[in-house]
Amino acid sequence: MIDKQGYRANVGIILSNMHGQLLWAKRIGQDAWQFPQGGILENETTEQAMYRELKEEIGLSAAHVKIIANTHNWLYYDLPDHLIRYNSKPLCIGQKQKWYLLEFTGDETEIRLDNCQVPEFDYWQWVDYWHPLNKIVAFKRDVYLRALNEFAPNIGQVPKS
Repeated sequence: MIDKQGYRANVGIILSNMHGQLLWAKRIGQDAWQFPQGGILENETTEQAMYRELKEEIGLSAAHVKIIANTHNWLYYDLPDHLIRYNSKPLCIGQKQKWYLLEFTGDETEIRLDNCQVPEFDYWQWVDYWHPLNKIVAFKRDVYLRALNEFAPNIGQVPKS
């Protein structure tokens, strides 16, 4: 769903383990890492979209996680010009995202990156809480910082300025 301003509604998932580390996934066939995320379907709540994306992208269900928090507001990022498909209607200029912080309560063997017809990721690892800020593509960095800062107190981290 793309709003009137050109932003696609999306959810982001930050999955933490009992050591406060985060699941960090590598996009299939690329050297690009990110948190799982995905679009919100029409008539779907952000929570429903989060659970659907969680199942599709990393093979986990609600039974494997506990919701710790979600962002209070939408977090926006603009796409760089070279990624905007100017001949698409409606025009998408970026994403607006609701982020969820989840506690992983399952077993690591239950994480499956091939749980859908077209997998998005081919590898994952647990990383330190602030690691993603130095690794994510520049145009998503501010959204990652805002989400991580908002969630930091929930898992014993001090927000960054």
